[in-house]
Amino acid sequence: MSEIPTLLLSSLNPATRKQAEQSLQALSVQQGFLSVLLRLVLEFSQDRPVRLAGSVYLKNVVKNRWDDDEQPIPDADKAALRNELIPAMIALSNASDKVMRTQIAESVSLIAQEDFPEKWPDLVDKLVASLSPTNYDINIGVLETAHSIFRPWRAATRNNELFTVINYVLSRFAKPFLELLLHTTTLLFSTPPPANLATIAQAQVTLVDVFYDLTCQDLPPDFEDTHTKFFSAPDGLFLQLLLWDPPQLRSEEEDTTPSFPSQIKTGILEIAELHVKLYSEVMAGSSAVPAFVSSIWNMISGGKKQSVADDGLVSQSLRFISTAIRIGHYKELFSSRETITNLVQGIVVPNVGLREYEIEQFEDDPLEYIRLDLSVPSLGGAGVSTDTLTRRQAAAEVLRALVSSGYESETTEIAGAWIGQGLQEYTANPAANWRAKDTAIYVMTAVATRGSTTQHGVTSTNTLVDVVKFFSDHVFQDLQAESGTVHPILQVDAIRFLHIFRNQLVKPQLLSVLPLLLRHLGSDNYVCYTYAAISIERILFIRQGTQIMFAQADIHELAPHLLDALLKKIEAAGTPEKVAENDYLMKCAMRVIITAKSTFATGYERFLQRLVNILGAISKNPSNPLFDQYIFESISALMRFVVAANPSTLSTFEQGLFGPFTIILQQDIDQYIPYVFQVLAQMLEFHTGDVPAEYRSLLPFLLTPAAWQQKGSIPGLVKLLKAFLSRDAKQMVATGQFTAVLAVIQQRLIPSKLNDVWGFELLHSVVQYIPPSDLKQYFRALMITLLSRMQTSKTDKYVYLFVYFLTYTMAIPVEGLGPDYIISSVEEIQPQLWSQIAGNFVVPQAPKMPPKDRKVVVVGLTRLLTQSALMLQEPSVQAWPATFTSLAKLCQEPQYLTKKDEEDPDAGITAVDFEEQTAGYQAAYSRLAASETVSVDPVAHVRDPREYLGQELVKLSQRDPRTKTLVGAADPAIAGPFLQSLAAAGHSI
Repeated sequence: MSEIPTLLLSSLNPATRKQAEQSLQALSVQQGFLSVLLRLVLEFSQDRPVRLAGSVYLKNVVKNRWDDDEQPIPDADKAALRNELIPAMIALSNASDKVMRTQIAESVSLIAQEDFPEKWPDLVDKLVASLSPTNYDINIGVLETAHSIFRPWRAATRNNELFTVINYVLSRFAKPFLELLLHTTTLLFSTPPPANLATIAQAQVTLVDVFYDLTCQDLPPDFEDTHTKFFSAPDGLFLQLLLWDPPQLRSEEEDTTPSFPSQIKTGILEIAELHVKLYSEVMAGSSAVPAFVSSIWNMISGGKKQSVADDGLVSQSLRFISTAIRIGHYKELFSSRETITNLVQGIVVPNVGLREYEIEQFEDDPLEYIRLDLSVPSLGGAGVSTDTLTRRQAAAEVLRALVSSGYESETTEIAGAWIGQGLQEYTANPAANWRAKDTAIYVMTAVATRGSTTQHGVTSTNTLVDVVKFFSDHVFQDLQAESGTVHPILQVDAIRFLHIFRNQLVKPQLLSVLPLLLRHLGSDNYVCYTYAAISIERILFIRQGTQIMFAQADIHELAPHLLDALLKKIEAAGTPEKVAENDYLMKCAMRVIITAKSTFATGYERFLQRLVNILGAISKNPSNPLFDQYIFESISALMRFVVAANPSTLSTFEQGLFGPFTIILQQDIDQYIPYVFQVLAQMLEFHTGDVPAEYRSLLPFLLTPAAWQQKGSIPGLVKLLKAFLSRDAKQMVATGQFTAVLAVIQQRLIPSKLNDVWGFELLHSVVQYIPPSDLKQYFRALMITLLSRMQTSKTDKYVYLFVYFLTYTMAIPVEGLGPDYIISSVEEIQPQLWSQIAGNFVVPQAPKMPPKDRKVVVVGLTRLLTQSALMLQEPSVQAWPATFTSLAKLCQEPQYLTKKDEEDPDAGITAVDFEEQTAGYQAAYSRLAASETVSVDPVAHVRDPREYLGQELVKLSQRDPRTKTLVGAADPAIAGPFLQSLAAAGHSI
């Protein structure tokens, strides 16, 4: 393992990265690898880039393989690493090692999520034993480790398992933690201040973070007992810390990183906001809220703290006020007109105005400006993340809180006066006072919004404000203006206003602004053309009820111009990274293609070639997962709609795509391979005749172990193999290649808890398309694989998948397949085994089947009970009555037994939205919505399963006199009413 440092360095160089990663991957499965890697990170004589790359690689191995089925880390290695991690964190306590420490802390957090406390019972005890009253370098390492373990609780769902872990931690950690917090706070206030004040303050930042972690789900007794010590006015330690501002720790004016006192205050206000939300009774008892509001007023009112370094503190201060207003327990604090005037004048307006910093960002870092501007996840909602909330958004949030908490008329009037004043200043001198109009529009946006979502924009407005009139009188002029005649920020404001209030405009109004937005796509200003793309994309996604508002006919003429303008901007970017950075443009292109549908049947070749060229450019260095998703969706959607309109165009798509796809597979560009497999499957599914040789030549590669190495490729590979089975099964039988598919299922997919679902999906296609006579000799071995997995690592999901596979195989109309095909194979393994499977798995699982699967299960079980000779023989017949009871239970909700006809085969893709998606290259699977086909009912030959069951039971009773006795042995409480309903429908046994 001596070559690890060289390999880590090579992995940082794009030219040698691939080879180095493969070599590291090969080494990483050797015993002791993780401990060697950790020692390398701790080797202070080693090059810093090597140590940093080592810490990242260690975290990634832990993240991807700690609980992996296929390449598990040996237990001995896991135990060794658990022993070594806490001492490693302490060894990395120096400030210069912070980046490495962060990676190791993340590793601790990932392992703790899997192993703590069961397999790591001494973790907290080791942390507590390492805390020191004097050595704050070590304390920082210990506290950051603790924070990395406890932080996930903030987003966790409340359940018994979570509270068991939290209580386990609190029983060991709460008292020493509170002692250290009090001790550290005392040191901060001591005079003269200690020599290591900055280090103690840094520790206090993490102590405050951990305080939040430990109280985020419930208020523990130890914390409730010390509540007054921290919160009560005027001497509570948290209130005193809000006033604490030692000169030696203040940041420089031009600093953008918050000082330690600023970080401590921000954390305290996050804790205070949490307590106001969750523990309002405790807070009311200590008069804390008025004291916090007063402290905030003194700290930020009148435009104090305008530096970028204080953005987090100001935003959180405003968030605290918004939450206190919304909670409704403090009406006497906020209800007077004077207070509302002071809030608007003293806190909102000073923090809504643009500073030089934002104007510079608009010009120099436009993408960051846009991301921050769009980052408010839910305007007017109480669940906004503080991590990305700008001070403008937080100030606007105060206005929204006032409007939605019963102070609508006063707030609208007071804010309206400020809006009027800003507009007057602008009119007096537009060139000099454009910022006044920008502020007025921002305040207007806030005061007009009652509720909104990221996906749909504003959903309800303040009834005292006429948004459309304001748009017509003051905003539309800037939207219409030629580029350069008004300040670009005001043009962006106009587009942004349209974007936010798109739901308040009617369809003809929106159609009339689309040509204006098209013109803005040609702007030279990055923010302007990007916001135009964002607005077009969201407008085309507007829904009326369940229907998308804009149909193909609405944008038929505009669509080619929109797509051309968008691709021009993407193509002009230059380097691969610059081309891929603006995913908003690519997302808009995707939405235009999806909305325009077959519009591009004429002239599609040019757009296909341009998309392929863009793909070629970005594949040199994949850097933006969102852009990748959207470009593949665009290619897939273009093909979907053009080939549907004119099937002869398929060959053009194949000629255009096979070349670049071959390069992607040969160069092993693993970010793109999952998409390539899905688009290849989509193309193959379009073929109705003989499969072209190019596809067949690809099949051997798809069946090699190397193709299945990357987890993210597996669903796409399965989709592609399913397409081969459905289109070319005859050839696969002739060449024997279907046995290699069975090998993949048995060796790689079924044994894996992660991938078993894909194994069964592939199996469904195998039993559907491979003739049963060719499959028979392999079916016994296949059933042994399925049952072995049941024996070694059964999960609820696996039982469901197994039972669905059995009933699917019994149900589908394939000549020679059916219940006895399965039962005979099972009985070959071991006599009387089928009755055990039926009793232990099929009978208990069938009634739990989700609605989407019930029709198949009912048809399968009906065939099992009525068309199987072996099921009516001993001992299998013993399971007949219980199986019938299970089937009767399934039929109690008949609405789930018939498959509705899909009205719109493209409903799935036109509704696709990625707003909620957290894309990343570590994501398990990147599904291409445009490549998905409408699901086919595998038992479409049965229209009404209850009717089918009735008919088949009657036929059975005519053939076999035991039927009445067997039915009579079923559970009368369930079978009785069901048989009566069958008789009423004319099926008497």
